[in-house]
Amino acid sequence: MSAFLPPAAQAQVTLNGAGATFPNPIYTKWFSEYQKVDPAAQFNYQAIGSGGGQKQILAQTVDFGASDGPMKDADLAKAPGKILHLPTVAGAVVVSYNLPGSAALKFDGETLANIYLGTIAKWNDPAIAKLNPGVVLPDLAIVSVHRADGSGTNYIFTDYLSTLSPAFKEKVGTNTSVEWPGGVGAKGNDGVAGQIKQTSGAIGYVELIYALQNKMSFADLKNKDGAFVKASLDSIMAALATAAIPDDFRFSMVNAPGKDAYPICGATWLLVYADQKDAKKGAKLVDFLNWYVTKGGDSAKALDYAPLPASVRERVAKRVAEIKVAK
Repeated sequence: MSAFLPPAAQAQVTLNGAGATFPNPIYTKWFSEYQKVDPAAQFNYQAIGSGGGQKQILAQTVDFGASDGPMKDADLAKAPGKILHLPTVAGAVVVSYNLPGSAALKFDGETLANIYLGTIAKWNDPAIAKLNPGVVLPDLAIVSVHRADGSGTNYIFTDYLSTLSPAFKEKVGTNTSVEWPGGVGAKGNDGVAGQIKQTSGAIGYVELIYALQNKMSFADLKNKDGAFVKASLDSIMAALATAAIPDDFRFSMVNAPGKDAYPICGATWLLVYADQKDAKKGAKLVDFLNWYVTKGGDSAKALDYAPLPASVRERVAKRVAEIKVAK
């Protein structure tokens, strides 16, 4: 991999991207840091949700897409060229809630699935009480909050619930956009976070950094080994360490084994064409991709995202090296 040298004075090149809100904080940080390396590289990233990122890369209206859910084979087949999935970081989706007293709660996947299916409707339901002995739960209606936009956070959360609940898998399923049986929709991680904060009795799911930034309560979750685990950088990295990652880098890491693994974790990907038709933009994009693979890990940890293991970074670097840029 070539070393990065300060660029000579040159015309600015703007790289347009769109997609996931889940990694928006780390991507914003990376774009800022990279512009110190190459001031000629400008970034215009619109955090519109993973579904929007997939649609725009398919339509070639952006130079790169971003998604927390891997694209499906049927969508990839519609693309005018081969689209690569380049994993960047992993993060956690946390279950946040707004209850009087802000009691520390525990949940498991089956109970959460039943809340979102509408079969558990009150906070003092016996299923919630059983997981939280000694906690005084109010006789209060549960208001389930979900993402209203096409979202990788949706994908990770529904992937988790579908893995733990056959009923949820059958009735709702796993996707960036699903038909929710009820509840309240909100746009973006920030929209869901805001809806939870302003609604007594609300429960919802957001990316870990949004919960931390907004000082929101979030639950410990029962993992595959039966341990209740809080979302943290360490518990995300424990889950990532066990992930089976295929050659095309499309993988799931929900309900990972290991007593220290947090169960609702997911990777996020940059979506780029393997054949770059625009010489200037393609060269800038490849240079940035090489930079994030080698330099992005430190700032990822500072924002509570798990960086890719060294072995995975090496594989991603080889894939980036295969991108063809027009002369």
